[in-house]
Parts: sequence; C-alpha cells; structure tokens
Amino acid sequence: MSREIKAELTNMCMIYRGGEVVVQRRSPEKGWPGVTFPGGHVEPGESITQSVIREVYEETGLTITHPLLCGIKDWIEDDGSRYIVFLYKCSTFSGELTSSEEGEVFWANRADLPSMNLSSGMEETFEVFFREDISELSYFRKDRENDLQIVLE
Repeated sequence: MSREIKAELTNMCMIYRGGEVVVQRRSPEKGWPGVTFPGGHVEPGESITQSVIREVYEETGLTITHPLLCGIKDWIEDDGSRYIVFLYKCSTFSGELTSSEEGEVFWANRADLPSMNLSSGMEETFEVFFREDISELSYFRKDRENDLQIVLE
C-alpha cells in the first residue's frame, strides 16, 4: 500500500512589532473573507521559507527576513488530500505596507484581534501563533455530518 497522498502546501505569516501585527482584510471575491495574516501557496521549485517571503512581499509590500517557523495547521479535504499551512512569525522587515488585490493590509493591536471580523478558523490559528506550548492545529471530521474536531498540540 502506498503512503503517498496528495497535499496542497501553503503558508501564513504573523509580522509583528511590539503589540501590533500586520493583518489583511481579505476581499470577499477572493474567497475566505475576513481578517487574517498574509500568506499563500508554495510554488513549484521554491522552499517553504522562500514561499512565505514571496507571498508576504506580494500581499503587503514588506520584505521580511529570518521568518521563524512556529507551527502548522492542517486538515483532510473531501477528496482525501491534505491541506497544510506552514505558520511563520517575523519581526524583521523593510519596506512600506501596501495593500494588494488580496485585500487591505494594516497594523492592528494584537489585543483587538478577537473582536475583528476574522476569517474562518483564525481564532484557533492564533493559539499556534501566540502560545509557546502549541505548534499544531489539526481539523478532523468525526463523522460524515461535517462535525469537526479541533486538535491543538
């Protein structure tokens, strides 16, 4: 039996300075609307770290250096493939914050995040970014009724 499974690789980055973080208010027509951190897909031929540096630049205008992998988020799609999000933190950057077609980007106080109109799943994702004892967020279907189990490890 083969152990190979199809996987979609993506990334997300929390850029921070003091108590502020860069957030993106995603355009509704882009899918997955709401407030999130910038990120995107890993392209063929690039490393995971290279992909987060590229995605952050494309979506924010900021050039990040030394992003630190702080965890992963994953789930199984209906077709059996796995969707994996590599989660990074970064406090070293240059450039001017500029919005893109993905959505408006701006600095927000970390304490204000829970009261924002968040993208689906971001509340749980914050646990991986903000807690030192959590490095993985997984979603598992308990049954065929879409009853999801959220596991933080």
